[in-house]
Amino acid sequence: MSRPATRGTGPAPLSDDRKEAETRPRKWRFTTERRERWGYLLFLVPAFAYIVLFFGYPLAKNVWMGFVDFRTATFVTGEAPWVGLANYAAVLATPVLPIATVNTLVITLATVAIQVVLGLLIASFFNQRFVGSRFYSSAMLLPWLLPLVTTAAVWKWLLREDGPLIVALAPLGVSGSPLANPDTALAVLIGVNIWLGLPFFVIILGAALQSVPVDQLEAASLDGAGRFGRFWHIVIPSIRPQLTVAITLSIIYTLKVLELPLILTGGGPANATQTLGTVAYNLSFQQFEFGQGAAVGNILMLVTLVFAIVYVYLGARKEETE
Repeated sequence: MSRPATRGTGPAPLSDDRKEAETRPRKWRFTTERRERWGYLLFLVPAFAYIVLFFGYPLAKNVWMGFVDFRTATFVTGEAPWVGLANYAAVLATPVLPIATVNTLVITLATVAIQVVLGLLIASFFNQRFVGSRFYSSAMLLPWLLPLVTTAAVWKWLLREDGPLIVALAPLGVSGSPLANPDTALAVLIGVNIWLGLPFFVIILGAALQSVPVDQLEAASLDGAGRFGRFWHIVIPSIRPQLTVAITLSIIYTLKVLELPLILTGGGPANATQTLGTVAYNLSFQQFEFGQGAAVGNILMLVTLVFAIVYVYLGARKEETE
């Protein structure tokens, strides 16, 4: 026996608003997906505004200042005549620029090379579990966590002529501050810079060593590979992406070094520790040649940009391989 047909089982009639929504072109419909997309964009607006205001505008302003005659009177009159490449020509003719360029390259190459070697050794040491390993590895973070200005001031106090470190080394024949000697000031600056940035390498490489496949190390050991062979052929290839990123970031950071030489030596003695950063600072805030200081900053920015592009490229390549 068949059931009687129930009333009201057909589709409900559409209201006028619903009919208009259905007949409206699809691209004009405010769907849930589109609302979520607009919500994401609204969340990005504060970050985008912050970047434009505090990074984009100063960057554009510095580029513009490199091509105009910007002096202290400009703050009052607002006039900054266009001089084109005159600021760059004046900077390139400055006798201290070649010294500062060489010092910047020496500091960068020496700092990064030694940090890589020491970082690998220390990270490998802490990768072995022993009593207190986590505590000591955490203590390595202290130089990196301290404010750079504070750290530089403390090292300057330690290395002054009557400082605790010089007094302690007096029985060994050490006298006078090495920061006041043109032959040793740059080496001391490099040493302090290594001490400051070494925890960064220890952290990055220590985390990378955790991902090294243990089975490959054991298989290589059974095949007769020595410790150096296992390290060179298994460990290094396994941590190469993290190592490359750490080296690139360290190069970018060290090229811009300013606070350390500025506080420790002020670029002296006899320009022995001048860097591109200190030259730009002296031109801008001591000689008030803001246009020339901006020109040096632009040159340094271009050099740093090259390594930044390399870093982005390597990061994109890493994501593709993964």
